Amino acid sequence: MNQECLERAQRFAASLCAYAGMDAQFGEDFWLRLTKEADILEDFCYYMDNRKFSCGAVTAGYTVIDIMVWQIDHFKARLDRREPGMGDNGDKMLLLAFDTFLKMRKEPERYIRLLQGETGTDYPEKY
Repeated sequence: MNQECLERAQRFAASLCAYAGMDAQFGEDFWLRLTKEADILEDFCYYMDNRKFSCGAVTAGYTVIDIMVWQIDHFKARLDRREPGMGDNGDKMLLLAFDTFLKMRKEPERYIRLLQGETGTDYPEKY
């Protein structure tokens, strides 16, 4: 990855953090972890340039889209409980999907359990 692309990606990450209401420490930590995972960084850059996911990075059979879908399902469950969430902040949802995917790279078993746990409100036993 060339320097110009890295600089654009760093600015994009900083913008997402600002729009998501995350502090500078979160942004610095996120960028540091992102630059250590070349394939996830490439996915991030692909999204930045194309506004769609390439799904080139895979961890334990999951991609960042799987994380995003899980977040949406989880958000729906929180809405049912009247808890505040990310529903009106797409930048935050995108940022946290990549953040969770980076964390999953370090602790796949933990995140697999979370992904396979609560699935939101659209399931037969809901009522």
